[in-house]
Amino acid sequence: MALTDSQPSDRVSRMRIAGLIARLRAWLDDSSDRSIAQRVAGTAFLIRVASAALVYLSQIFLARWMGSFEFGIYVYVWTWVLLIGDLSDLGLASSAQRFIPEYTKRKAYDLLRGFVTGSRWLAIGSAATIAAIGALAVKLLEPWLPGYVVVPLLIACVTLPFYTLLQVQDGIARSYNWINVALLPPYILRHVTMLALVATAFAFDFPTTAETAVTAVGVALALTAIGQTVALNRKLKTAIEPGPKSHAVRTWYAFSIPILLVEGFYLFLSHTDILVLQHFRGPEDVAMYYAAAKTLALVAFVHFAISAAVAHRFSEYHIANDQARLTAILADSIRWTFWASLAAMVLILAMGKPLLWLFGPRYVDGYHLMFILAIGLMARASVGPVERLLNMLGQQRICAAVYATAFALNLVLCIALVPRLGGAGAAISTATAIVVEAILLFVAARRRLGMHAFIWGGGR
Repeated sequence: MALTDSQPSDRVSRMRIAGLIARLRAWLDDSSDRSIAQRVAGTAFLIRVASAALVYLSQIFLARWMGSFEFGIYVYVWTWVLLIGDLSDLGLASSAQRFIPEYTKRKAYDLLRGFVTGSRWLAIGSAATIAAIGALAVKLLEPWLPGYVVVPLLIACVTLPFYTLLQVQDGIARSYNWINVALLPPYILRHVTMLALVATAFAFDFPTTAETAVTAVGVALALTAIGQTVALNRKLKTAIEPGPKSHAVRTWYAFSIPILLVEGFYLFLSHTDILVLQHFRGPEDVAMYYAAAKTLALVAFVHFAISAAVAHRFSEYHIANDQARLTAILADSIRWTFWASLAAMVLILAMGKPLLWLFGPRYVDGYHLMFILAIGLMARASVGPVERLLNMLGQQRICAAVYATAFALNLVLCIALVPRLGGAGAAISTATAIVVEAILLFVAARRRLGMHAFIWGGGR
């Protein structure tokens, strides 16, 4: 009798599973822009989650192999690489998501071919120039710098052209929805290579200092940049027919430079806490704060993934004057960003202490910093990728003004609070600045575009 009673239940379970599989297949086969954006965002998020796990693992190993002092030096130097490297392309990585859809829709293939080639050479050239200026500045400032940061900073300068090439090729690949080519090299292969190199040094009793770690990063960047270039060129051959090239360099920079200002102030906002903390406190405090902030990285990756999927859609719909689809994709992107970020935030905060303990028992003392930083991250998630909307629709200057205001507020608050509160002061300053940033972005989208960029509400 029990067997007989279970048969209808088994049939219902099988029907539900079959229904889920059928819906999944239909979603995977759906070629609508919304489904493609969801799949791209999902893939980007999974890659960033895998990258987060990999980075987290590498940070734990580095912290234990190097000790908190050397690890703090490495964090400080790597922060400068991130800060300068993300700006060295002069905005071309982001503008790729504007010009590639535009040239494709206009069938301006000569300009399209010119951009996918010329933007990379322009970025390498600008990064090499910035690297040379940076190395010269380090040498000139050497008498006033702590002796233990000079050599790591000089090595970091050499890495900039490779870092910048990865950035620009990321933007090009995203514009074609080639998310694997865009993200796997910089976010997976680079970290695997770097960790393998440092592990080899540790295994053979080489000194695992900040110099060793930064050198490993440089080698990893060079190898992954070369590999990504080969993979991207192969795919571009199938997407763009051979032909003449045109280079509208002035047009490219006229659009890119305002985006550079946006990204510059955003990066200053993102890294001010680390840099000010390094100035007023020792490497050990920097390492503890960095561990807490990196533990929350998964939440920020949600925002990154959605932005990667929809930025070129904003541009495409704007060029086509398709307000209905522009409004719909904005509303979707905000919902995806907020609810996924909220779920990730709850999970990470619940596991915060065990995760911090992996760095070392002392790092658990930074657990309270995660709750402070979480406020800012959720405020940013509540407006979704609205900064990409403003940039793609020609509102780069107002977007830059928003981030300049948030950066200035963060800097002032950090200088006021960090000497007294240490890491807690840095966290309070950063969270406050991000809340203000989200409010100002909402107001800018409302007034400049007539669009309601907030989780509760949407559309015009």
